[in-house]
Amino acid sequence: MKYSIIGSGAIGSAIARHFAKANISVSVANTRGPESLNPLADQLGPAIAPSDLTSALQADVVILAVPFDAVKDVLQGGSHWAGRVIVDATNAIDFKTFGPADLGGLPSSAVVAKFAPHASIVKGFNHILARILSRDADDGRGYGRRTLFVSGDHPQANQIVIQLMERLGFAAIDLGRLEEGGLLQQYGGALTSHSFVLQEMKGTGMADWDIVEH
Repeated sequence: MKYSIIGSGAIGSAIARHFAKANISVSVANTRGPESLNPLADQLGPAIAPSDLTSALQADVVILAVPFDAVKDVLQGGSHWAGRVIVDATNAIDFKTFGPADLGGLPSSAVVAKFAPHASIVKGFNHILARILSRDADDGRGYGRRTLFVSGDHPQANQIVIQLMERLGFAAIDLGRLEEGGLLQQYGGALTSHSFVLQEMKGTGMADWDIVEH
């Protein structure tokens, strides 16, 4: 399975770091061209492959980590989306108020879906701050695994993203459909900026979650 990250800002770079640590190959692209990504690849290592935008949009799983206002223009560069997954890591923010953008009650990922017909859209990697997302999934402190959420209307696509997140070292929870889970994890939702850690309760076979700031 081929993976790509579209966007090399704080979120895109944080996700790329986890691919590099897990030694999972990923193409990374932005609107400035692959040459601008050489410093990131040099920093993170050979798992990171700078790419042009058109090529990166052909991956089996495309992680979209661009400003929400750029989504339409970026996705118009792709085609033949059927059978492929877009992981929507964007946040729809009204920067005049720094509140959620007015999308008429729609989940932000439903708006993204309009620009990539027939793709399976999965919300993910978006609900915590970039500086926290960039840290090790277990933080190296023995607290447990940082938890990420996914939501989407295609259960098989949700599972593909969950499996990827777990390969990257995270715990992952499926919140169901976009109209339910998507509203919880998108910007302004109840889960926004909350960092959960999955803690295994030794000797019980059970697990518990805690909210942490680190």
